[in-house]
Amino acid sequence: MRRNNNSADQNPQLDARTARKQRSLFVGLAQTESEILEAQKLRYRVFADEMGARLSTRTPGVDRDHFDPYCQHLIVRDETQGRIVGTYRILTPDAARRIGYYSETEFDLTRFHHLRDRLVEIGRSCIDAEYRSGAVITLLWNGLAQFMMQNGYDYLMGCASIGMGDGGHNAANLYNALHDRMAAPEYHVFPRNPLPVAHLANGTPAEIPPLLKGYLRAGAQVCGAPAWDPDFNTADLLILLQMARVDDRYSRHFLERQG
Repeated sequence: MRRNNNSADQNPQLDARTARKQRSLFVGLAQTESEILEAQKLRYRVFADEMGARLSTRTPGVDRDHFDPYCQHLIVRDETQGRIVGTYRILTPDAARRIGYYSETEFDLTRFHHLRDRLVEIGRSCIDAEYRSGAVITLLWNGLAQFMMQNGYDYLMGCASIGMGDGGHNAANLYNALHDRMAAPEYHVFPRNPLPVAHLANGTPAEIPPLLKGYLRAGAQVCGAPAWDPDFNTADLLILLQMARVDDRYSRHFLERQG
């Protein structure tokens, strides 16, 4: 998700363009159907065209499923270019009571029952390939934090994906390396299609995907063993972040930046 910075360091013109681009970025909830559609097209380009995911969609070039009408869509727009360059979808407790949580398609969430009135689910995070320098994910996280605080929600939940391009070895090794970031047993979930961790783990040092690394730095905990998502060919970890326990440094960086 991160762009190599070496070329930018050696090219002042590129630095200037990047600075101008960052100043033109705006984060907020999608207000129109056209904005939601543009976010869904961005999702398709990233998940299907780049990652090769098999998406169940009736409209070519659009990533849309039955959860989308119940979600709010956080977007980052480049005002200068007039296009959406990053998005998250947000499912609130009220909406989840009507449609359920997406994570329930991958995990048994029985032990989260007592959290449901305060639990927001996030997912479908993606950023345009030209904007993966850090500014967009910072704005998305800032937007999420403001959404949580303004609405008084206490818990944030989502699936953090690990690519399976190597057959799943990195995902298994990473799960084994995260034993100190595991939630207490009362917050454990259970994968419906478990990744065969014992078979795939080979002791090789694990690489942490940038988004999962961001969750962990914020103070999120891993809630159990990974599920295998064959459509996206990823191993998914269910993460849970309690807003009251967000790391102080992360809180200053993301939660106190208003506007």
